[in-house]
Amino acid sequence: MDPTPLRRTPLDAAATEAGARMVPFAGWQMAIQFAGLVQEHNAVRQHCGLFDISHMGVLTLRGQGTKDALQRLVPTDLFRIGPGEACYTVLLNDAGGIRDDLIVYDRGRVSGPEGERDEVVLVINAACAEADTAWITSQLEPEGITISDRKGDGVLLALQGPEAPARLEALVGTSLAGLPRFGHRELAIDGAPVFVGRTGYTGEDGFELLLGREAGVALWQRLLAEGVTPCGLGARDTLRLEAAMHLYGNEMDAATTPLEAGLGWLVHLEMPADFIGRAALERQTAEGVGRKLVGLKLQGRAIARHGYPVLLDGEPVGEVTSGTWSPTLGEAVALAYVPAAAAKPGTVLAVEIRGRAEPAVVVKRPFYRRG
Repeated sequence: MDPTPLRRTPLDAAATEAGARMVPFAGWQMAIQFAGLVQEHNAVRQHCGLFDISHMGVLTLRGQGTKDALQRLVPTDLFRIGPGEACYTVLLNDAGGIRDDLIVYDRGRVSGPEGERDEVVLVINAACAEADTAWITSQLEPEGITISDRKGDGVLLALQGPEAPARLEALVGTSLAGLPRFGHRELAIDGAPVFVGRTGYTGEDGFELLLGREAGVALWQRLLAEGVTPCGLGARDTLRLEAAMHLYGNEMDAATTPLEAGLGWLVHLEMPADFIGRAALERQTAEGVGRKLVGLKLQGRAIARHGYPVLLDGEPVGEVTSGTWSPTLGEAVALAYVPAAAAKPGTVLAVEIRGRAEPAVVVKRPFYRRG
């Protein structure tokens, strides 16, 4: 067993008080569920749910030409976004493999002790936060970019669901109609500053909110008192899987390229800028990929899980990366890697589950789309 003590978010005691069942996750003690996974899942799809995501990393990059420097690390054209906008992208290694996925928030020119500098905020995965920070620092500090921990001991919340905009508007006292998907603003709740991004990991409209420790705990308690459903990692996983959103370590890793992972839309080879992994992705684009990530719907009630073999004509050809019973759709769904020739929607495959070949069919992703 790992003797390293688990880290705890500022909301650990408040979550326990709200009935959370806690589990280890990425070195942290986190809530897996409160009242129940399906209840929490449905609350987000139909009303509003609140997640503690304070385990995730939040970095501030500041300097002259910050976006130019960061551009070398990602395949997505960062100059397609401007101040107040954000984009989803990936960090790559030389072979085009994915180090991590992240969200980049362009803050524009920001004043500080050293004068005006370009500022970018990154939100990175908890499991990769330490390695990402060290690697990004090694790449960008020599270019005069400072990298700092923006979250500190603060709170990061995800307020998700169709009722999330109205809930947040009541808190900040202003309309959010002009804040688009992947837009962000600095606002205030009860006088406390809050960084608001219209982003999330559930397939619903919603927001991610970064606050100081005391303000974050107070906001959590206030929202729960007003009837918002607290949600754990279990519902977060079923929600993101219905929306076919990737999980690092499952659908992507350092040996998987964005082209294999169905993230080719993040790769902008038409831009003139060079970036780490570009040559490998250019070769793969020219030669084609040998495997692809696909969505599967199982034909029975058996549930495919991570690591289960995918079969074609009775022979193993791939592997499930994530699978669950979809509370929204009422059927079993999964993501899996299969040979490119077997990736066309409608292809009949099977998943080996407890020694039985359970029929499955390749379908278009996502499984669920709001609206």
